[in-house]
Amino acid sequence: MPGLLRGVARTAVVAGTATAVSNRVSRRQQGRWAAQSGQQPGYQEAPPPPPAPAPTSSTADDMTNKIDQLKQLGELKTQGVLTEAEFEEQKRRLLA
Repeated sequence: MPGLLRGVARTAVVAGTATAVSNRVSRRQQGRWAAQSGQQPGYQEAPPPPPAPAPTSSTADDMTNKIDQLKQLGELKTQGVLTEAEFEEQKRRLLA
């Protein structure tokens, strides 16, 4: 069981780090593109679309978290980290 938690935690850390790096690269590129577009007269960039409204219900957040965790468990099972029995046990705990 501790090995499972370690694996899930490692996966979460890797995913979080990848997201942070990706966001940083995107912000850098946007800054560079903004600087380049400022040098080119006559070019008008369309305004960015408004951000999607965040779900206001905590139950929606809870369900999204459960779905994400189920996906992670499925990936671990596919990778061979979890056995079928371990996967079923974790799924049962998550959905209880």
